[in-house]
Amino acid sequence: MVMKSFRGNTPQLGERVWVDDNAVVIGDVIIGDDSSVWPLVAIRGDMHRIRIGKRTSIQDNSCLHITHASTYKPEGHPLTIGDDVTVGHMAMLHGCTIGSRVLVGMGTTILDGAIIEDEVIIGAGSLVPPGKRLETGFMYMGSPVKQIRPLKVKEIEYFQYAGLNYVKLKDEYLAEAEDSNIGQ
Repeated sequence: MVMKSFRGNTPQLGERVWVDDNAVVIGDVIIGDDSSVWPLVAIRGDMHRIRIGKRTSIQDNSCLHITHASTYKPEGHPLTIGDDVTVGHMAMLHGCTIGSRVLVGMGTTILDGAIIEDEVIIGAGSLVPPGKRLETGFMYMGSPVKQIRPLKVKEIEYFQYAGLNYVKLKDEYLAEAEDSNIGQ
């Protein structure tokens, strides 16, 4: 993995975090316990902060960035992701807030100032426009995203399953990495 300090900020990893060797984490980034960052992910907290919760999976080729402070937006937008979130492959998260127990579908883009409340599913390939709020307990899809329907009980239960499944998988990766370092 590539971990770089920037402007005096060094990324911080919680306990039992897996960051793939081909991922890049820069600057003011904190990743919570038992989370995972998969191949070719870029997490760039260079001009604002990024906070990722516990048991959250950032999957392959995703890009996480912020909105810097400027005359246009004096406070900028940090990127905040809650606990038990699954961010699908090739997602683009930019200066947004994502609650806990959220599924971000593959190829989804979430833009500056968007707020995703807890227990939301966003379908693959969706676009969440700047400043849009997605309410708890619903599925959203489309470009731009639209509320489709309330979540079913099984879908709500899936959040915990998905989180724990990726914790188990990253633990296997950590164990293999530890085993491959024996005797070196």
